[in-house]
Parts: sequence; C-alpha cells; structure tokens
Amino acid sequence: MHPSETTPLPGSRDPADPLAAAARLAGLLAAPLRLHLLWLLGQRDHDVGDLAHRVGATVPAVSHHLAKLRLAGLVTARRHGRSQIYRAADPAVITLVEHLVDHATPTTSPHTAGHRSMRAAR
Repeated sequence: MHPSETTPLPGSRDPADPLAAAARLAGLLAAPLRLHLLWLLGQRDHDVGDLAHRVGATVPAVSHHLAKLRLAGLVTARRHGRSQIYRAADPAVITLVEHLVDHATPTTSPHTAGHRSMRAAR
C-alpha cells in the first residue's frame, strides 16, 4: 500500500491529522498582532482595553483577534465586573511563541545590541 493511501496529506481537514493541526496553529500565529497578544497573555491576564493599549491597536481589532484565539482554544476569558479578562490557555503555545520571537530576534546585530529578547524582558 502506498503511504499516501493511509496518511492524510498536509493541510487536510482531518482533525486527527497532526500536520493539518500544526498548519492551522501556524496560520493563527502568522499574524504579528496575535503573536504579541499571546506573548502578553503569557506574562499575565489582561482585559481587552489594556491589551489594545499595549499593542497599539484599536479595541475592536484586538477583540477580533482574541475571538479567533479563543475559538482555537488558545485563550480563555472570564467576566470580571463589566470586563472580560483574557488568559493564555496553553503554556506550550506560549513557550512556542517565546521560542519563535527569540529565534527571530538577532543577537549579534548592531541594531539590537542594547535590546534583550522578549523572554529576558519578563
């Protein structure tokens, strides 16, 4: 039997296909604003207004991205008075975000000589 007859192709819609699941996660993480939100939520819980202020985006834009992250199970929300407080749902995803940012941050560039990685900035 040929392997393609038993193994789902990458990008398939089979929920049991780990490559397809990884591709969906990578797609969610491909937006810089979502990466920034996850990085912030990995540090502590935030409400949408605080997140919007910290990332320099509008509340509606941040709410839109949080809804996508929440639908994917990457963040959770709880009501606190009139606010929704958001929290990272999966520490492994936060670790992945930190690794991506650290990997993408040059450490020997003269332009970043005085900057610390996001992980070190905690």
